[in-house]
Amino acid sequence: MLIGELSQRTGVNPHQLRYYEAQGLLVPDRAGNGYREYDDDAVLTVGQIRKLLDAGLSTQEIGYLQPCATGPAPDLKPCPETLELLRARIDGLDERIDTLIRSRRTLREYLAATEQRLAG
Repeated sequence: MLIGELSQRTGVNPHQLRYYEAQGLLVPDRAGNGYREYDDDAVLTVGQIRKLLDAGLSTQEIGYLQPCATGPAPDLKPCPETLELLRARIDGLDERIDTLIRSRRTLREYLAATEQRLAG
């Protein structure tokens, strides 16, 4: 199938599909006229990429995990590298959440103090 059909079947615009190709995540064949030609597996691959992006992974991380991805979910084979990467991403998210919680607490303290001065 050509890039337009892949775009229609996946809901991903052609520009993004070319980006995935540039990142090495999607590998089309080339026809004699230079057009990209995708097999039916490309639909599954694009779905996997989108779901992993939705999980907050970078395209570089997805490229690293892609050989371990199977099925539309995707399911990830439990190889040590996969577990390390996922644990590191979760640790990073936990750190960001902790930072946001501290920021919110501090901003609430500033707000309360400022409102108290306004009332007093």
